Amino acid sequence: MLSVGLTGGIGAGKSEVSRLLASCGAVVVDADLIAREVVEPGTPGLAAVVGEFGKGVLLPDGRLDRPALGRIVFADPDRLAALNAIVHPLVGARSEELKAAAGEDAVLVHDVPLLVENGMMPLYDAVVVVDALPATQLDRLVRVRGMSEDDARARMAAQADREQRLEVADFVIDNDGPLADLEPAVRRLWQQLLERP
Repeated sequence: MLSVGLTGGIGAGKSEVSRLLASCGAVVVDADLIAREVVEPGTPGLAAVVGEFGKGVLLPDGRLDRPALGRIVFADPDRLAALNAIVHPLVGARSEELKAAAGEDAVLVHDVPLLVENGMMPLYDAVVVVDALPATQLDRLVRVRGMSEDDARARMAAQADREQRLEVADFVIDNDGPLADLEPAVRRLWQQLLERP
């Protein structure tokens, strides 16, 4: 089994690379998706988040109000650390379950937004960084995701910077150009991963 850590700054296009790797045959363990699962209504994770941040982070139907929580944690590193202390162990446990279910010859791609920030590089056989210029990230967050520029900048600032990510990369996918350029780049990466000893 080859264990790959996939990361990139918000708005760099990591989710699209993850989707393309899955279409090549990778088993993808998506930390963002798991992070959503572990705070669904009725979970111990959601109870812990409400215990830490109060009922103001809940929607009327009892689900987590992600934008409200985001406004709290992305403006305050201590509050972000408190949230991570709740969610990260739960995500880690669920990721281990998925890893155990993958086949021996699988290429297991861990889609981990905060891989660099949490010093997780040694956990993987290879680290892939999806890279885009900060101006491109900002444009995508505002234009495509509909974030305010201030919110987008705060989320970008809460992550490792581009140089920190590139420094730990074994492979880099340049996603600063059009989407049409991304698929061939990911297919080349897939071949390189399959050829690793």
